[in-house]
Amino acid sequence: MKTAYKKINVELIVFADDADAVVAELNSAMDRMEEKRTIFGGDIETADVEHSGRRKRSALVHTREAGETAVGAIKKAHETVANALKQVI
Repeated sequence: MKTAYKKINVELIVFADDADAVVAELNSAMDRMEEKRTIFGGDIETADVEHSGRRKRSALVHTREAGETAVGAIKKAHETVANALKQVI
């Protein structure tokens, strides 16, 4: 038998000062969704958390850093080849 419903969980961590505004915007967005979709439930809960202070890096950040590493390696290779060519000449 196929499931007729799915529960969607979303977890966000925001600065405490922004929490009320974020909740208000999420409620507004859910109200707009309900105009087009059938939604059951829709509670938004808040809880205090201690953040480790360390942010997870996104795939974009990892990709950018890998690109910077590659550029550095190419520059170093260019310098090495240029120096070797100078010694040959």
